[in-house]
Amino acid sequence: MRDSLKYFWEKDGNQHFRDEEEILLPVYAKYQSSEQPEIAEMLLEHVTIRSYVQQIITSDENSVSLMNRLGQLLDSHIRKEERIIFPMIEDELPEKELQKLKPYLHVDEIPPQK
Repeated sequence: MRDSLKYFWEKDGNQHFRDEEEILLPVYAKYQSSEQPEIAEMLLEHVTIRSYVQQIITSDENSVSLMNRLGQLLDSHIRKEERIIFPMIEDELPEKELQKLKPYLHVDEIPPQK
């Protein structure tokens, strides 16, 4: 399990967070204040998730309890992004920006602007 987590993290997981932090949120901040509780929560969860992953993949000890916490946090984090953060960003950005960010929003189709 530890090897699978390490592979996922190094292949995709860490880069996903970096994309959000270094690409998606800076563009959003051009159009809307990023000083919102949902954004702060997302970033704090990124820190916690990174910490859990690092502890699990570098420890020789049994990490079942930490893996369970990581799984629960990832589940709630993903739901929050899908239901709150990404729609919030989609509502604020112009169509041109949304099209550029489409790969980072993890949606198949950008909804038309109102």
